[in-house]
Amino acid sequence: METKFEFAKSLIKEAGALVKESMKNPLEIASKSQFDDLVTNVDQATQQFLVEQIKLYYPNDFILAEEGHLLHPIDEGNVWVLDPIDGTVNFVSQGQDFAIMLAYYEAGVGQFGIIYNLMDDQLYAGGGVFPVTLNGQELSPYKDKPISQFLIAANSGMYAHNTMGVGELIKQSLGLRVYGSAGISMSRVLEGKLMAYFSCIYPWDYAAASIMGESLGYVTLTMTGEHPDFRTRQAIMFVPKDKLTLIQSVVNEHS
Repeated sequence: METKFEFAKSLIKEAGALVKESMKNPLEIASKSQFDDLVTNVDQATQQFLVEQIKLYYPNDFILAEEGHLLHPIDEGNVWVLDPIDGTVNFVSQGQDFAIMLAYYEAGVGQFGIIYNLMDDQLYAGGGVFPVTLNGQELSPYKDKPISQFLIAANSGMYAHNTMGVGELIKQSLGLRVYGSAGISMSRVLEGKLMAYFSCIYPWDYAAASIMGESLGYVTLTMTGEHPDFRTRQAIMFVPKDKLTLIQSVVNEHS
């Protein structure tokens, strides 16, 4: 597993270098499900590079990824979960606050996750048998304190409409932060800069952070308390285990 982990960290750095180089050229931008659901030639080229390299070194492994309908079941064999650019709108409009993400599972069990905030050169990596680190420095497990002393990140729509009590919960905190990237948001939870993250996201958005979070005292669940299905877009919460009962009490009041 050590060899695979080191391979993955090197691979994501290589992908980051390719993305930075591609940013010197005009982007080709298209919409998917709606006008703000964007994909670029860089998303597609980055995923192609990641898939090709994984298949070159691990030809018997499978891929679950955002682009190209690579939707292998998470619990069947060795599966890499890829998000070539998480936060594509940020990538297109700002050139920052986006990430490349990799996660690796064996028979449905997360072995490690990696989130690379390439514009800030921040590499979050670990989980499973590996310590969770930021640029090689080990991150501390969650330290409990009152909600009133935390910031919380969430999908702006869930906050505005108080979806399943998310708005009510955030009113008890120091405030809301919206970053437009699940990877950026969840990495800041891993650092302890945010208490939790709530959004409607896909498996490639939460897979890496969920593996790392498990090692630091966090849990990834649907808003109704089930394990995510790793197949569809779902309302997800990434929260401290120590706060789960309190959070679920608020959610249940608004279900």
